[in-house]
Amino acid sequence: MQFRPCIDIHNGKVKQIVGSSLRDAGDQAEENFVAEQNGAFFAKLYKDAGIRGGHIILLNPEQSEYYEATRAQALLALHEYPGGLQIGGGIHAGNAASFIKEGASHVIVTSYVFKDGKISFENLKRLVNAVGKEHLVLDLSCRFRGDGYYIVTDRWQKFTEEKVTTELLDRLAEYCDEFLVHAVDVEGKASGIEEELAGQLGRWNRIPVTYAGGVRNFDDLRKIRELGHGHLNVTIGSALDLFGGTMSYQKVLDYIASVQEA
Repeated sequence: MQFRPCIDIHNGKVKQIVGSSLRDAGDQAEENFVAEQNGAFFAKLYKDAGIRGGHIILLNPEQSEYYEATRAQALLALHEYPGGLQIGGGIHAGNAASFIKEGASHVIVTSYVFKDGKISFENLKRLVNAVGKEHLVLDLSCRFRGDGYYIVTDRWQKFTEEKVTTELLDRLAEYCDEFLVHAVDVEGKASGIEEELAGQLGRWNRIPVTYAGGVRNFDDLRKIRELGHGHLNVTIGSALDLFGGTMSYQKVLDYIASVQEA
């Protein structure tokens, strides 16, 4: 179990938002926290702690008037910690390699692969050709609907037909190095984790998987350790004191270290 920190960037600022509130129209989102510091500040924190594999998420689409400011913040973070951070948000075969050259260890992709509601293996293969499987993370961010968790795209606004199942994980693992899974219904709410989803991910153990969404306290961390059988990684956003929450960043690091030593 590893702690995978985050740097979420929206309208050119490092923020924590309620994931389900994000709207491209008007570049709107319900904000939990807006940082005074820039992306490089948080990247240095993670670098100094020796934490690898954190993710930067660009929350504005390329056509947004804020995209260049958001991208600039992301590049500050990548340049501060070359090789230590992953990046996602609007990644496609045409720009993926540029982010690797800027210092990202991996690119994180959802919408380009899950196109028109289904997996586009053509686009997936283009990404692998562009950066290599070893530099690709597939973001299987999902929301519950009816009989299970379905992958959502376009900054979590559109449902796909693809349900998160063991078969889907097995199939996609052939093309990527890791999975990142945001539980979108609880993302940014610090209201408790999606235990069913965490358990489902924890029972599968072929490549690294990071769960994000809803962590509010150390009881939730312990649940993820239990449900994830010790190998499910975790992201904490709004609940962390770095982003205005009550969970101590240092105590989280200490807890994860104690788990890894056990």
